[in-house]
Amino acid sequence: MIVEDQALMREGLRTLLELEEGVRVVGEASDGVEALEIIPDVRPDVALVDVRMPRMDGIELIERLGREHPKVAAIILTTFDDDEYVFRGLRAGARGYILKDTPSEELAAAIKKVHRGEAVLDGPITLKVISEIGRLAGPAAQRGGSEVLSEREMEVLRLVASGASNREIARTLYITEGTVKNHISSILRKLGFRDRTQAALYAAERGWIEVP
Repeated sequence: MIVEDQALMREGLRTLLELEEGVRVVGEASDGVEALEIIPDVRPDVALVDVRMPRMDGIELIERLGREHPKVAAIILTTFDDDEYVFRGLRAGARGYILKDTPSEELAAAIKKVHRGEAVLDGPITLKVISEIGRLAGPAAQRGGSEVLSEREMEVLRLVASGASNREIARTLYITEGTVKNHISSILRKLGFRDRTQAALYAAERGWIEVP
């Protein structure tokens, strides 16, 4: 489902996505209020959510989705100057973000990735957001509680926070992708989160990881 207040942007996204195999647009909404009204009828797996919309913005919609429609995975639609919105959206429960000028094949790949239960966590905005969280955490939060993770799990988590994919993490640490997935599953279980985005934000907030 596409949730975007600009009609031209919605039409463009629909046109691009309809050309991609394995992706079907089941509904469109111009704001969060309309999105919540149509979700029971269109039953989307993934929602592309713009952050700046009238009546109900994307942040409130993502929070409502988490409470009322937890099976709908939200992805933030954003621009390079929306850092604060990205931060708030990720904290609200978004599975990641997509820049509005992302090529169609990358957009489709990101949607499929989120549908599989992964997170879209890459690019310069994520590094800026996580860096800011780490800065705001302050020295008092340093290292507290990080002992629940093994040294290898901390290495994996640092790479996740840097935006590395499972393949890139495997290559960096000289391990298999299957082993990476096992480490990430263990990290999520120990920290009590549902996806890697939330785990990376949590670690940065507590000063467990160093980021640029």
